Amino acid sequence: MALKRMDNVGIVVDDLAATIGFFRELGLELEGRATIEGEWAGRVTGLADQRVEIAMMRTPDGHSRLELSRFLHPPVIADHRTDPVNALGYLRVMFAVDDIDDTLGRLLKRGAQLVGEVVRYQDSYRLCYIRGPEGILIGLAQELH
Repeated sequence: MALKRMDNVGIVVDDLAATIGFFRELGLELEGRATIEGEWAGRVTGLADQRVEIAMMRTPDGHSRLELSRFLHPPVIADHRTDPVNALGYLRVMFAVDDIDDTLGRLLKRGAQLVGEVVRYQDSYRLCYIRGPEGILIGLAQELH
C-alpha cells in the first residue's frame, strides 16, 4: 500500500498564541514553531510570496498532529469558522478524551462554547461539539466501557 499515514490537519487562525494555549489545555503538546516563507513554499501552496507562522501540535500518543497557521502575507481572504456542521469543506476535528465533563469544564474556562449538548450514543460514547478559539469546531468523545 502506498499510503503510510495521515500526517496532520491544518487550521488557519488569527491568534496563534491563544490557539496554542487552548490546544495545550486539551492535552496536545507543542512540537515546534516556525515561520514558513520563500519561493518553494509559494510553489507548494500556490500563494506566491507567502509568509506564515506555524505551530505543530501533537497528540499525547504521537500519532496525530494539528498544524496551526497564521498568515502574515498574503492576508486571509475567507472566513468560514462559524459555518454550521452541515457546511461543505472542513467540518471538525474529533478528539477522544478520558473524561468529557472534566475536559469540557477546563475548555469552557478558556472560552469554548458548547454547540449543542453532551449526548450519549448507545452504550458506546458520550459526545459533544464545541467551538474553540476563533470558532474552530471541535468534537469530544468519551468511550464508555
